Formats: sequence, structure tokens, C-alpha cells
Amino acid sequence: MPGRNSGRRVPEALQAALETPGLLYLILAGTVAGTVYGFAGFGAALIYMPVAVAFVDPVTAVAALALSALGSMVTVVPQAWQQADRRATLIMLGAAIVTMPFGIWVLRTGDPTWLRFAVSIIVAGTLVLLLTGWRYTQTPGPRSWVAVGSGVGFLGGATGLNGPIVILFQLSGQDSVERTRANTIIVLTMSGFAVLPLMWLQGVLTPERLWIGAFLLLPYALGGYTGRKLFNPDYAVLYRTVAYIIIGV
Repeated sequence: MPGRNSGRRVPEALQAALETPGLLYLILAGTVAGTVYGFAGFGAALIYMPVAVAFVDPVTAVAALALSALGSMVTVVPQAWQQADRRATLIMLGAAIVTMPFGIWVLRTGDPTWLRFAVSIIVAGTLVLLLTGWRYTQTPGPRSWVAVGSGVGFLGGATGLNGPIVILFQLSGQDSVERTRANTIIVLTMSGFAVLPLMWLQGVLTPERLWIGAFLLLPYALGGYTGRKLFNPDYAVLYRTVAYIIIGV
């Protein structure tokens, strides 16, 4: 049932969160992830999740990242909204919200070891596809946006990596660097936000997980602000190069 652990007293939940193994590493990873996200418009989960699942279970890692990513609503989303293809991003976001519960169910019921392997495979696969240099020349429409959004929602719910599909879709297209970054920011930030109530409905958003996310919120937000200041649309080649390096590392 939703909130079945919510009766636990706040001091106990806070103490449990403070005793989380590798909490300092999670905070450092969150800071780097926020900086990368502010600059590239993606990469937060690609950097954060492999580190996080080394210390905590995948459910905790996804919940904490989803909460900490709320900092992006202040640091990077307002600017991105002005530059994005709003129709495309809203269609992708709607499809992501529809499929996300199925991904969360997989996250909640699946084998944590299998999910850790899935995280690594998704990251590596994304990098290989990007490095092939493949680009599509067709003009995408609603069907493409629905397909991409569906993949974003399912993978985001199941592994916390809502980025790979939309990243590949955007970097393989013909949009400018500014629009590519803006579209990705809107879809990833808003779908990341949507995962919180869906996790609560499935009863996995515990007080301890909320506290861990709260610890990451400010470092992630500060990183996002720094990354946004570093972004320069005049250096498209540098942008793509850094994006590939981010995924590889």
C-alpha cells in the first residue's frame, strides 16, 4: 500500500539515511551529475546510477535521483523551455508518464543484480550507438515522439536511466545544439519528476529514501547552475565530444 512505511518517525528515518553506506560518494556523484546535466542537458543518470547502485539498492538510487533532480526545475528548465520544441517534448513526456508505471513495477519486483547489469549495458550501448555517427534525415512526427517517450518512461522507471533513448534520438537528428539540449532537458527533468508520485503509489517511496534525495538536492542544484553557465551553443563539436566522453566515463 502507498506510504506503508510512512509511520516511521522522522528522526529514525533521518538517522537511517545518515548511515547509508557511501553517502558521501552519492553526494559527490550527485554534484558531478548535476554539473554535467546543466551543461549537456543529459548524463545525470548515466553518471550517478552506476555509482549509486554500487552502494544502495536500485530502488533507493532511482528515488534519490528523482528527488534531487527537482533542483533542475529552478536551475536549467526555465531557460530550456524557451528554446525547446514544446509540442514534441510534451508528446514525449505524456508517453513517458503512461509507460513509467510498468518500468517501476519491474524495478520493484526485479532482481537487483539483473538491474545493475542492465544499467551498465544501457550505458555502454548508448555510447556505441552514438559513436557510430548514425543520423536520421526524416522529419520526426507524433509517432516518433510517442515511441521515444514510451522508451524514456519504461527505462526511467525500471533503471533510473530515462535518458539513453531520447539522447540518441536528439543527437541523431538535425536540430541545433541549443534545441537538442533544450528538448532533452525538458523531457528528462519532467519525466524524472513524474517518477516520484508513481513510486509513492507503488509503496516504495520510503522516508529514508526521501532523506537521501534531500541530501543530494542542493549539491545537484548547484552543479546544474554551474553547468548551465558553462554551456556555449557556438561550440557544437565540443558539445558532442564532451557528451560522448561523459557517457564513456
